[in-house]
Amino acid sequence: MKSALRFHALLLIVCAALVGCGGGGGSSSSSSSGSGSTPSASTPTSPTGPSGASNTSATVPQSTTPNVQPVTVSVSPGNTRNMLTTSVTVCQAGTSNCATIDDIQVDTGSNGLRILASALPTTLSLPTIAAGSGASAECAVFGSGYAWGSIRNADVRMAGQQASSIPIQVIADSALPAAPADCANSGASLLTVSSLHSNGILGVGLFPVDCGNGCSNSALPRWYYSCTTSGCTATAQPLAHQVTNPVSSFPLDNNGVVIDLPAVADAGAASVSGSLIFGIGTQSNNTLTSTNVLKANSVTGYVTTSTGGQTYAVSYLDSGSNGLFFHSTQFPLCGEWYCPTSTQSANASLTGIDGVSSTVSFDVGDSNTLFASSNNAFDNLAGDSSQGFGWGLPFFYGKRIYTAIAARNTSAGQGPYYAF
Repeated sequence: MKSALRFHALLLIVCAALVGCGGGGGSSSSSSSGSGSTPSASTPTSPTGPSGASNTSATVPQSTTPNVQPVTVSVSPGNTRNMLTTSVTVCQAGTSNCATIDDIQVDTGSNGLRILASALPTTLSLPTIAAGSGASAECAVFGSGYAWGSIRNADVRMAGQQASSIPIQVIADSALPAAPADCANSGASLLTVSSLHSNGILGVGLFPVDCGNGCSNSALPRWYYSCTTSGCTATAQPLAHQVTNPVSSFPLDNNGVVIDLPAVADAGAASVSGSLIFGIGTQSNNTLTSTNVLKANSVTGYVTTSTGGQTYAVSYLDSGSNGLFFHSTQFPLCGEWYCPTSTQSANASLTGIDGVSSTVSFDVGDSNTLFASSNNAFDNLAGDSSQGFGWGLPFFYGKRIYTAIAARNTSAGQGPYYAF
């Protein structure tokens, strides 16, 4: 696997009849140039608006529970640049039988924990969630392929917090039959470390679950399945059995997350260490002081970006994308990565659904020079995309970026929103 991976995020957000949402492996499918790496996970569609538990209190519950999870950008599986990772502890629900899994990608563009079966020890027995007369499974379809796996019940622990007995996806679970044809025909399989470029994905995005009412009301193709030894059939999936954003299930500090990363130089950095902070306005370390609050669409999670004379109605902030991804004729391309001879600066306006806008600046560097270096963290890596504007991990450096979960109260009102 070569180092210049074009890695859009997994954005398993809750969308309405949406194609190519973008985002934690993201918005479109393509391979990188320069290093010649193959594409990784990209965006599945999602059929309906968000649903899940809501904090109806007029105030935000305060907490003193540890809520800071270390995150890093360094050498990652497949030498993927700008891969934000952490470690997650998974336990058999209600027991001390646990395992801590490293190299889990942190993704504000998707919802729920997904772990490769190969990364879980055989001593960790996670019960399968039933679906009809069989076992529950999911086909998470992305622009560059699909992740097929079982839905199992687990406790998820991070930084002193625990999401108790929630559904997670175990990718490439050998207990399942092969992926059904409608799933397997969705592109390349993302069933190994070499294809997923991590041991899994921690989706801490805008919604409590990964699909919502569409999947609970109907048996949708390429979503949830009931599997027996004879095969798998699409099935409706109750909200309580859908892959769940772990943060939304914490007893406290459960209304969103803050990603806090230091700035990096134009030439990049070999590694970066930062924090994934749980909760917004629930403790002194996650107080929302920013006035840049972008209310996101409560169905799709999108905001709007305007730059270079273009408007991108499909726009999102996504730690699971390793570059800024948008289509523009302003910058030269080397394959599908922008490669100006010198770093170029640009401005953009980000607008929420309430019409409130924030102006930001961003840089576009020479991808050939960046990939030729030994660095792993870049704030100016950008590539072409056929749809929308994905504010990937480069936008997160030097900022505190807040992702508020839909229908949860915060000091800036209910989510979903982004703030920085």
